[in-house]
Amino acid sequence: LESFLAQVSAPVHFSALPRLSTMADLEKQYEDAVNMVATGKRTKGEPTNEDKLKFYGFFKQVKEGDNTASEPWAIQWETKAKWQAWSDCKGMSKEDAMKGYIAEYQAQKEKYGIEPP
Repeated sequence: LESFLAQVSAPVHFSALPRLSTMADLEKQYEDAVNMVATGKRTKGEPTNEDKLKFYGFFKQVKEGDNTASEPWAIQWETKAKWQAWSDCKGMSKEDAMKGYIAEYQAQKEKYGIEPP
């Protein structure tokens, strides 16, 4: 019993905890950015399709990883543009895609004046 108590009362080192906390913080920032992009009010005009596609590529990379779908026909311009935006993120980690989305949100927040609804 004494050896068990000694093990239980020994100092515990959570070396992975800051990393998990950082990832949790990143996920929270990402979710907040996604929510603001979806529901926020733009006070300086509407984003271009190119700006919207940047979000789309990062979002798909976070949710599904690398794009493995076959390239759509060029005549399917909207589908092709989305496919290309996602393919542009190929090889990016989930964490880096979240950071990219957050950075893009910050840039577009300034450019388009995105405010809470």
